[in-house]
Amino acid sequence: YQAIAEDLVNNGALVSISNKYGEVPLDKCKGQINQKLHELAVQLGQDLKKIPFKDQSWLGTKTRSRDATLSRHSGININELIFHSKLANTPSGESWRGTWQGNDIVAKILSIRELTARISRDFNEEYPRLRIFSHPNVLPVIGCSNSPPNLVVVNQFMPFGSLYTILHEGTGIVVDTAQALKFAIDIARGMSFLHCLEPLIPRFYLNSKHIMIDEDLTVRINMADAKFSFQEKGKMYHPGWMAPEALQKKQVDINVKAADMWSYAILLWELATRDVPFSDLSAMEIGMKIALEGLRITIPPGISQ
Repeated sequence: YQAIAEDLVNNGALVSISNKYGEVPLDKCKGQINQKLHELAVQLGQDLKKIPFKDQSWLGTKTRSRDATLSRHSGININELIFHSKLANTPSGESWRGTWQGNDIVAKILSIRELTARISRDFNEEYPRLRIFSHPNVLPVIGCSNSPPNLVVVNQFMPFGSLYTILHEGTGIVVDTAQALKFAIDIARGMSFLHCLEPLIPRFYLNSKHIMIDEDLTVRINMADAKFSFQEKGKMYHPGWMAPEALQKKQVDINVKAADMWSYAILLWELATRDVPFSDLSAMEIGMKIALEGLRITIPPGISQ
């Protein structure tokens, strides 16, 4: 197994992360393989200080199938959800803070004009792909409730809210250059993982409102913000982060990875300037001008292009 272990470390696996018994990978290795992995980790610049175990078993890590991204879930009984306070009301639905099985959650009640049998079926087929528990920078959909006339998407509550909230709404969290770079790296890691999925997650549009911040300031890309196939077709509410081709072409004709790279560049600009892209224009004006008139962000002096 030495070759496999070395390959894992070379591709970013940490030798100092603990399991629930406080053991790290080096503790489980003996003799030559222990020495080799220790040397390799030092050579790659890893910090060998032990990383404490973080229990996330309630999110489904103990019971998911081997293919976590497609893990089937029987659904959540809507009667088990306890709603406490409304967090937001957007065109896609109402978001509520609440609890489920004693855990803090956010429940999004989708805005559906009429819940037909076809929409109910599509919902049941599409939401399991959003239950991605296998990456630390992706916030999975824990489960969903298909309880006519309501469709509810449930994920973990993030106390600091979104990256947009932290950057633009005065939460008191200091985002210096080092923290901004950490956010940027976390976003890149999460999106890199999502880009490795086959097929790609459809209708997820990267922007700072869809990036959540965990209690340890880790970025989590929010799968609950991916649109379902029956939601708001042809409507874009945050065009300032979108690539021109994503606003000009049909979904099936878009190079999704390239469009996400454009959105990531806007996020880097947002982290550097702490401004909202095109904040002086309405969403409709932004979308039309980006798609048809060549509107682009302005790079301030002193920032690399």
